[in-house]
Amino acid sequence: QVQFVESGGGLVQPGGSLRLSCLISQSMTSLINMAWYRQAPGKQRELVAVILSSGSSNYDDSVKGRFTISRDNAKKMVYLQMSNLKPEDTAVYYCNHFPWAPGGSWGQGTQVSVSS
Repeated sequence: QVQFVESGGGLVQPGGSLRLSCLISQSMTSLINMAWYRQAPGKQRELVAVILSSGSSNYDDSVKGRFTISRDNAKKMVYLQMSNLKPEDTAVYYCNHFPWAPGGSWGQGTQVSVSS
């Protein structure tokens, strides 16, 4: 089964920045759509950003203009550059395929905490 290893989270003050990274165990061809998801305490996991096989990207309205998703197929990596972070961005962040295939595995995620 495909494995995802997320890293780069941490504690930052409001307005700060972080760059999340995700290493994927499978060969990353340009045909694979990838995404970042997040889950805040007591809430369901939600889609944050998508990067399609075409290279185009889409974002949830709550992060549009602040987050940027990118990929490096040769390195089997997906990134999420986050800026102007807000307390409501606090969550565990995961990368995975888009759309997520029911029964597919999840990584351990990386914790992002935004607080003064």
